[in-house]
Amino acid sequence: MTCPLVAYVPWIKRLPAPRPTASLLIVLVAIAAALPSAAATRLKGGEAPDFVLKSLSGENVRLSEFRGQVVLINFWASWAGPSRMEMPRLEKISATYRGSGFVLIGVNMDDTEASATNFANAYGITYPLLLDLHKEVVRRYEVETVPVTVLVDRGGNVRFVHKDYRVGAEQTYVSEIRALLKE
Repeated sequence: MTCPLVAYVPWIKRLPAPRPTASLLIVLVAIAAALPSAAATRLKGGEAPDFVLKSLSGENVRLSEFRGQVVLINFWASWAGPSRMEMPRLEKISATYRGSGFVLIGVNMDDTEASATNFANAYGITYPLLLDLHKEVVRRYEVETVPVTVLVDRGGNVRFVHKDYRVGAEQTYVSEIRALLKE
C-alpha cells in the first residue's frame, strides 16, 4: 500500500522508513505490560469459568465446590521465576486466611506432574495444587503469561485479575481478600 501523499509529494517515497529506538521499544513494552489484558477485561465481573482438575494429591477438585468462599486461583509454572518468588508468599496468605472462608488453589502449567510435585515439595506448598497438563483451564481463563492471579468472590464472580508478579503484590492480594471476605 502506498502513502497517498506520494502522489502529491514524490520525494516522500525516497525517505528512509523510521526505525524505533531501543528506548522507545522498552517504553512501549512497559506500557503494554501495565495495561490490563483483554482476557482480564473479559473475565473481570463475570462468572468464573468452572473446571475440574486433578490435584497433586490425586483427588479431583471442582472450582464450583468452593461457592460461598473467596477463592484465589493462581496460575503458575515451576520454570517461571516470578512463580518461584510468589508462591511462598501465597503459602503465608493461605495459612493466614484459610479458616476465614478463603481458599487458595494453584493451577500448574508445567508439562509433567513430576515438575509440579518437585517444586511443591521443595517450597513446602500446602494449599491445593491442580494439574492442567493439557492447558484446558489455562485457555478458558485466557492466561497469556505466568503467573496470573484471579480472585473470585463468594458468589463465584471474578473480581480481580493480576498478571505477572512483582514483589509487594501480595499486599494488594491481602487487601482485596479482606474486602471480599467482608462482603
